[in-house]
Amino acid sequence: MTTVERPRADAADLLPVDRDLFRALLRRQAATVTVVTAVAPGTVEPACLGGLGEPVRAGFTATSFTSVSLDPPLVSFCLGVASSSWPVLVRAEHVAVHLLGAGQREAARVFATSGLDRFAAYPHWTPGPFGVPLLTGALARLLCRVVHRVPAGDHALFVAEPLALGGGEDGDPLVYHRGGYTSAGPAVSA
Repeated sequence: MTTVERPRADAADLLPVDRDLFRALLRRQAATVTVVTAVAPGTVEPACLGGLGEPVRAGFTATSFTSVSLDPPLVSFCLGVASSSWPVLVRAEHVAVHLLGAGQREAARVFATSGLDRFAAYPHWTPGPFGVPLLTGALARLLCRVVHRVPAGDHALFVAEPLALGGGEDGDPLVYHRGGYTSAGPAVSA
């Protein structure tokens, strides 16, 4: 009987973690692309005017979405505390998570771009329950109630309970890998 030599992992290959090396490693992980949208009560500026203004919407592209639990149903995503969406998400009671399809690169790009009114730049949405913006054309979407916000370094981990879900278009998911968008082809059975 012959044995197959396996390449050995060598401790000399391990390097101390720094920001650039960590980011480079994470670029190797393929992740599905989602857009998270939310709405929170607005305030009139300056504060001395008192009263509440119009609700404020926010949305951002996330590749950190994952399921957490089936019983009870829970999902999670992360958001940087320096993000322009942070002031809304920190106050939002409800969010919508949209699983993007391969043809939705524009939605991913718009919601990943800072310094613009994302909902004006991407008009393919409608107001949903609780005023949460719902994107059209997504593979699927979840309307969720935020149940936990957990500080995690320069981000916060949001845990949310799905209240309703909707299947949208059928097709391949949009995937983020090596700094760009791509799509996953049809699944291959093992």
